[in-house]
Amino acid sequence: MSSSETPPSLYEAREPVFPRKVKGTFRSLKWLIMLATLGVYYITPWIRWDRGPALPDQAVLIDLANRRFFFFWIEIWPHEFYFIAGLLIMAGLGLFLFTSALGRVWCGYTCPQTVWTDLFIATERWLEGDRNARVRLWKSKWDLKKWRLRLSKWFIWVIIGLSTGGAWVFYFTDAPTLAVGLLNGTAHPAAYTTMAILALATVFFGGIAREQVCIYACPWPRIQAAMMDEDTITIGYREWRGEPRKDSDAVQSGEPMGDCIDCMACVNVCPMGIDIRDGQQMECITCGLCIDACDDIMAKTGKPRGLVDYFALKDEPVERAGGAPLPVWKHVFRPRTILYTVLWSLVGFGLLFALFIRSEIDMTVAPVRNPQFVTLSDGSIRNAYDIRLRNMYGDMREFEITATSDAVLRVEVEGEEASDTIVTVAADETTLVRVYVMSGRGEAASAAERTDIRFWVEDLESGDRSHQDTIFNGKGN
Repeated sequence: MSSSETPPSLYEAREPVFPRKVKGTFRSLKWLIMLATLGVYYITPWIRWDRGPALPDQAVLIDLANRRFFFFWIEIWPHEFYFIAGLLIMAGLGLFLFTSALGRVWCGYTCPQTVWTDLFIATERWLEGDRNARVRLWKSKWDLKKWRLRLSKWFIWVIIGLSTGGAWVFYFTDAPTLAVGLLNGTAHPAAYTTMAILALATVFFGGIAREQVCIYACPWPRIQAAMMDEDTITIGYREWRGEPRKDSDAVQSGEPMGDCIDCMACVNVCPMGIDIRDGQQMECITCGLCIDACDDIMAKTGKPRGLVDYFALKDEPVERAGGAPLPVWKHVFRPRTILYTVLWSLVGFGLLFALFIRSEIDMTVAPVRNPQFVTLSDGSIRNAYDIRLRNMYGDMREFEITATSDAVLRVEVEGEEASDTIVTVAADETTLVRVYVMSGRGEAASAAERTDIRFWVEDLESGDRSHQDTIFNGKGN
């Protein structure tokens, strides 16, 4: 190669994908799931729930300032992060379970990338027409019509992106109040910044990148291969029934033609731009649109449906020989999926158990180490502790602090009367108090170097109690 020649490109230019409109069972299912998931996402911040005077009356609320999460009657505090960890573990196990049983159904039906891409494609199709019209528009010169259609499409995409970012910020504060602030320009700059970033991300992922996100950015296509086996129900092409095709050399030489008429309907509807007849491919998200397209052609040509369908690869040799495939339940219920189900259930029951046994009050005790103890004028020993009381109720509560030990000890709360050990804690708040514990003169605790004690906090209204163990330091012998 001479120095004047341009070196060949190592990367193939992207071919834009323009899926054709299709009707059928799986397309209808995808519409229903899209409406359900988008409905939950957009409507949830507007559901009201009484949270008392200190918090917005919002059913689902992420309180970043206090690092808390509210979901209807459930309230998760920072020290209860194990609930979030447990939910993430359940999500992972659920993804393994469904992938092992039914392939990439998450990717094809409920992944946010799939849902929003479907919405953007529907907008594009509504404005620019079906596949052939969009292909012609893509290849045409930039005239007034093309500018008008593209600007209209981009405008709607930006509106969808802004509504996506807008719905997200509503989860972090009172939705009606924030909506008014966003409209009149008085909302916090962080809200506008978050909306803009999410809007741009939504337009880029759903409108521009589309299938490239699934192919190049998402790790799951590569991981899912380890989750699937020959019993997994996934989408495939029954080539033993469809081949040879009408234009193949085999048919031209006189062999009887298979059911596939090479109409390209399955390819034209695929949002990933692949040909399912080429076999299992990493790009396939198992959305089922190729099944709807092929079934429609089979109905028109008078042939049985299922040339492209969900089936298990284990059934391939049986079907080739003319036998009946195994029932679906035998593919779904097998050791791997049963193990995933058991693990998923155990984690779920564990979280429910922890949720129902937890107390609405809590305390943390931190002994003051400098100094470890103080000898008072009457000869008694005093230790100081910083106690943080947590009130997880929706109203103000009074908590009483006491201490128990083998030695005789008395408790005082800083700032209160000597006999008053009651502390008031506001709704959904924590309060830090300094507590002094003193031994009587001549008591064993004053002579012992270390004495075990247990602090108790009791809600005077409900009677709920919580405790924490610590050490009382004395002079020693």
